[in-house]
Amino acid sequence: MANIDVGDISVKYLTVGAGDPVVLLHCTGGSGQQWAAVSEALRTNFQVITPDLCGYGGTTHWTGAGTFNLAIEADLVGGIIGQLKRPAHIVGHSYGGAVALQLALRRPEHFISLTLIEPAAFHLLRDGDDEDERAVRQISEVATMVANAVNCGDYQGAMRHFVNYWGGDGAWDFLPKAQQVALAARINKVTLDFWATLNDPSRLSDFNDLAVPTLIMSGGLSPFPARRICFHLARTLADVSGRIIDDAGHMLPFTHCKKALPLITAHWARHQHSESENGRKARAA
Repeated sequence: MANIDVGDISVKYLTVGAGDPVVLLHCTGGSGQQWAAVSEALRTNFQVITPDLCGYGGTTHWTGAGTFNLAIEADLVGGIIGQLKRPAHIVGHSYGGAVALQLALRRPEHFISLTLIEPAAFHLLRDGDDEDERAVRQISEVATMVANAVNCGDYQGAMRHFVNYWGGDGAWDFLPKAQQVALAARINKVTLDFWATLNDPSRLSDFNDLAVPTLIMSGGLSPFPARRICFHLARTLADVSGRIIDDAGHMLPFTHCKKALPLITAHWARHQHSESENGRKARAA
């Protein structure tokens, strides 16, 4: 494991393989380790970088100075890519997808391409129609139930509700006891992730001119808010393609890796040596 200090946060990340760089960003409650099998499959042809986001794995927790937001996470990832001195293919799953979107707004020159797997960018549902409001209400109820359980010290109950929402009823009970304990220990960061993704000020219109080549992936069985975000991004981004895996849920990069990974690497192949117009403009400026 390597590390880089970005502000007051020490970021841990693992690098394996050689080739064009690929950065894989994990979901809430996870760590870079969740990509271990994917990294192993890619390392022959790519330099695969798997960071631990703030408060997860070996990366230090948020210091509590000011208000936590997605820009803080994006800067952590940007610090790692900045060391490469060249752009990367960036993949973000769930919370990692929300972070990747924020980084694309702030530093498009870091990207060869972007892959978003059900990004948890709930703020993009704000100021929308009745369906968007329904989606915001649904995910806000989950966030409130988690926060209420945390406030009374029921950390396992909070994480149980979170896991069952994203993985389906009973998903928590299938986890080994040691994994349940480890997940419950991360629950305070989960509440911060909800805050950041529900309250970020950016809206869909901010992404109208984003020219980073983007693949959006979703599962046909995933919760409504995740599918709704994918729907909006697929009709908003300038250079975008979409794929739905009908029999998959929110954890599709792992449950349906054999279907998902070829779609992702095909997206990379189409943009292997290209850079986005935004990136060229940013460097020219």
